[in-house]
Amino acid sequence: MTLPEKTDDHLLLGCMGLGGGWDAEPHTPADIDAAEAAVEAALDSGITAFDHADIYRHGKAEAVFGEVLARSAGLRERITLQTKCGIRLADGDRPGIYDLRGATIVRRVEESLERLRTDVLDVLLLHRPDPLADPADIGDALTSLHRQGLVRRFGVSNMNAAQLARLQAHLDLPLVVNQLEMSLHRRAWLEDGVLVNTPESAANGFPAGTVEHCLAHGIGLQAWGALAQGRYTGAQGTPQEAATAALVASLAEAKGTTPETIVLWWLRRHPARIAPVIGTSNPARIRACRDAATTEPDLSHDEWYALWLSARGAPLP
Repeated sequence: MTLPEKTDDHLLLGCMGLGGGWDAEPHTPADIDAAEAAVEAALDSGITAFDHADIYRHGKAEAVFGEVLARSAGLRERITLQTKCGIRLADGDRPGIYDLRGATIVRRVEESLERLRTDVLDVLLLHRPDPLADPADIGDALTSLHRQGLVRRFGVSNMNAAQLARLQAHLDLPLVVNQLEMSLHRRAWLEDGVLVNTPESAANGFPAGTVEHCLAHGIGLQAWGALAQGRYTGAQGTPQEAATAALVASLAEAKGTTPETIVLWWLRRHPARIAPVIGTSNPARIRACRDAATTEPDLSHDEWYALWLSARGAPLP
């Protein structure tokens, strides 16, 4: 079996915070300037991959990013551009739903390309599973987008191993990414592997075998929510989080880096070589992640476990 080409980005900048408010109001020149500052901070920090979704800020995140690309000659060729589709936002009395019909996917990609002011996406992710989706219809749509040169590679977000396998069976092109919520705080993906044959396993909730499936099939794992909303780098809400933050700060001082880097190194140290997606648009916080983007994780076996056990707040089974 030929494994898919894996992405080699150590870190991605999540662009959900760009573009102003979560509303239909037009974006402003100030929103474009803020997006440009975030992009410059990312590039300065060695981050060249950018994660979007068509729904972020009702499309305005893509639109302001497209304005930044238009301002910067040659920038598009220096970056990896990724977006997602498959969610329809609520609108008035119309509820939010998932929609992965083939025709919808094609239309959403065309709209994203227009907003992003580019001719091609490097990666397209299917944002959420659609229970009504026909995998053969999806496969046809993705194949068509690839043949037209509109999308180079494909992946998914928030899908389990069975859903990945079912989709792959109807797609000759390899799936290269699965993006999941993974962090030192959201550890169900990790706990799944150690709670086997324990009473706690039933309450874990993470689909068993998904990480292992991705490893076995060369599907890269991206972690959304990787900084855990700052729980361990300045926004602790519980005594347990404060204790873990103190350990993070101690390791950062000892290694001459930032707390953000320690939290991200913890993810990257896993054998899956997880690529964290950092969701901040704050240039200073983006730059605090520089070492995580440009250096290999400097965490020993015992240090990695110490962070896990501290965040866990209980011994391993």
